[in-house]
Amino acid sequence: MMMNTSKSPFRINSGTVIKGKWHGNNYTILKELGFGANGTVFLAECKWGKVALKISDNGLSIISEVNVLKSFAKVQGYSLGPSLIDVDDWVTGGGTISFYAMEYIKGPELLTFISQKESSWVNVLMIQLLKDLQVLHDNNWVFGDLKPENLIITGPPTRIRCIDVGGTTIKGRAIKEFTEFFDRGYWGLGTRKAEPSYDLFAVGMVIMNIAYPKRFNKTTGGIAQLKAMIQQKKELRSFENVLMQAFMGKYSSANEMKQALLKLSSGSKLMPGPGTINASSANQVKNQDSNPKKQSAAKPNIRSRQLVKKRKRKTGILESVLLILIISLLYFFYIYGQLT
Repeated sequence: MMMNTSKSPFRINSGTVIKGKWHGNNYTILKELGFGANGTVFLAECKWGKVALKISDNGLSIISEVNVLKSFAKVQGYSLGPSLIDVDDWVTGGGTISFYAMEYIKGPELLTFISQKESSWVNVLMIQLLKDLQVLHDNNWVFGDLKPENLIITGPPTRIRCIDVGGTTIKGRAIKEFTEFFDRGYWGLGTRKAEPSYDLFAVGMVIMNIAYPKRFNKTTGGIAQLKAMIQQKKELRSFENVLMQAFMGKYSSANEMKQALLKLSSGSKLMPGPGTINASSANQVKNQDSNPKKQSAAKPNIRSRQLVKKRKRKTGILESVLLILIISLLYFFYIYGQLT
């Protein structure tokens, strides 16, 4: 969950009742779920049922995370992070401690789930993740500290969710929290500026982590080491083009990376990556540049723009249908396997 090598600063026994100073809600501690640099998360029982309760002696950190969750609540169609339930203070003999209650997302972590499933689930879950990241990015946020420990699989229907929003950062600012293996700055492949390409690099490293459950150490670093690690694993070779584009920051959006993974899912051959041009494309560009009349004729009219919009809508519908079919087939085989 939110595991850290250091010792948790909060040791709260099961059965302890935490009462909010301002709202008066009671939370009975059941067990510790995990901890990190900015607090400890407990499973608790309250009038709403089971919740995840985050306690921290860093009031500013709590306020920051609560503001993120409140912002998520306003984003239509976004469901990656947990929903916020309550925010309050707990008065103890040693002082006042801030806490907030959020939705308890129950299920196996990503790596555990994938280890028990077929490899095709990697595509399905990463497509879901990229769809949610696109919504997040469209609303001026970057997730930041994206890693398998924070990704939980719920269902049925199968859904990827995240249990920790501590690293979520407003676009343009410096990333608040990161884990080295998933951080492009650590590999020398970009800055720690909060922008969509930062998250897309992390998605690529999540796929790498699935193939290397114990991860691997940085040696030479850079794109050369990551490419070599891709080529050493058979299950990563089909992802090579997608991963290399993500690692080099070539994707302009999460949706663009999602499109590439959808093509892999459908068995289609991937087109050249962003920023690449093949010979026939180069000749077309050259011919257009050398013939001003052709350039002028190539300008789209109103009717052609309408056709493009219609095609985009049809493509979006087809993508959604394809994703639903893939998930349905995988779930059918899972149920069939359980019965037999």
